[in-house]
Amino acid sequence: MIRRDERLTPAALLPAIERMWTLSAERILGLEASWRPEDGAPVVTVSGRYTARGWTEWTQGFQFGSALLQFDATGDAAFLALGRERTLARMAPHITHMGVHDHGFSNVSTYGALRRLAREGRFEPPAGEAALYDLALRCSAAVQARRWTPTADGGGFIYSFNGPHSLFADTIRSLRSLALGHLLGHALLEERDRRVSLLGRLLAHARATARWSVYYGEGRDIYDVRGRVAHESLFDTLDGAYRCPSTQQGYSPFTTWTRGLAWIMLGYAEELELVASLPDADLEPEGGRLAVEADLLRPARAACDHYIETTPADGVPYWDTGAPGLAAMPGWADRPADPGNPHEPVDSSAAAIAAQGLLRLGRLLASTDPEAATRYTGAGLAIARTLLAAPYLCEQPIHQGMLLHSVYHRPNGWDYVPPGASAPRGEASQWGDYHLRELALLLGRIARSQPYYTFFGPA
Repeated sequence: MIRRDERLTPAALLPAIERMWTLSAERILGLEASWRPEDGAPVVTVSGRYTARGWTEWTQGFQFGSALLQFDATGDAAFLALGRERTLARMAPHITHMGVHDHGFSNVSTYGALRRLAREGRFEPPAGEAALYDLALRCSAAVQARRWTPTADGGGFIYSFNGPHSLFADTIRSLRSLALGHLLGHALLEERDRRVSLLGRLLAHARATARWSVYYGEGRDIYDVRGRVAHESLFDTLDGAYRCPSTQQGYSPFTTWTRGLAWIMLGYAEELELVASLPDADLEPEGGRLAVEADLLRPARAACDHYIETTPADGVPYWDTGAPGLAAMPGWADRPADPGNPHEPVDSSAAAIAAQGLLRLGRLLASTDPEAATRYTGAGLAIARTLLAAPYLCEQPIHQGMLLHSVYHRPNGWDYVPPGASAPRGEASQWGDYHLRELALLLGRIARSQPYYTFFGPA
């Protein structure tokens, strides 16, 4: 279980955050100087050097979005210029990518970040360029919303790149693309001009994920533990009936892949922030504000509680709560994680994602449930403190990554195992580095009493 320090505050982390941004600048420029665009998107490091991994190009937005976060945090205009130029030159194919569920990662981290920064008054886009951001986000939202499987209960979900039978836990954060499309007044037009609400699809997917991907300790099966998450949920595409849990990157359908758990934590917290910013009229067709908030809050709290209760004391999880090697590590949950152990890898990227979810949920509950808010906020701060120091924050200039001990796909054996070791360790990922930067930006703004950072920016 995560140990909290009641004295820890965002302000206390500022020296570590500033150090991270210094290292971040070096990493962004170093990768930019060495990476060949024809190789695709950098995904994970191998022996400290970023490499591509052909599956989908879902990390390209994190590469260029990292430069925009760097500008946001430091005001260094060189990183704005870099992130803006690379977005405009290379991200267009991602806008209309029909084959992935990742639009909320790729396009919101780039076009969405530029739109947000412009609306915050951080820079003035050239004439007509702001309209381009909006158009890109409108198109991205509609393309993502079109990837739809109806379910037998009258709802539906955005299906994963595995096909129309597959609901991924990851996609809950990709709903950000639909959110921005809705805020821009856009809708998906189907055959015969049938208008489909992007907010409606966002909430329908969130409800399907809450119902089928998150467990609540209600006896759904013999592995039903409150807050446990199934990475993948499978459906019969003939009638939309739910069939069973599954997984791609976890150990089994009946254990919890911890990065999938983290996506649930952050995705629902951000959607609650979005809903809080919307007028009642937008929510009435979806059952009204109280019903919508209840539907989102239940899985958010269950997942955050489960993470706190099943994660080692320093807040960094092992890659799966049921990973078989944990049986050889008695008491693993009661002490700090050990990234050098010979049995199972930790996943620092899951910790970076989860910390942000905990902090956001803590802020949301500050007035209605202060005790829970303190618990979530304290856990998020504890994780941040761990990640902003050794052995996770990389200070070796020869290493291209920043957040060490990240894991990509353990079952497929895609993660580098150094000579003499028996489990992956010591490597970084684009999403891990990006989410550490995003966590640092959130905390830095809070510590300095600056405008609160959300992906959708000022209302």
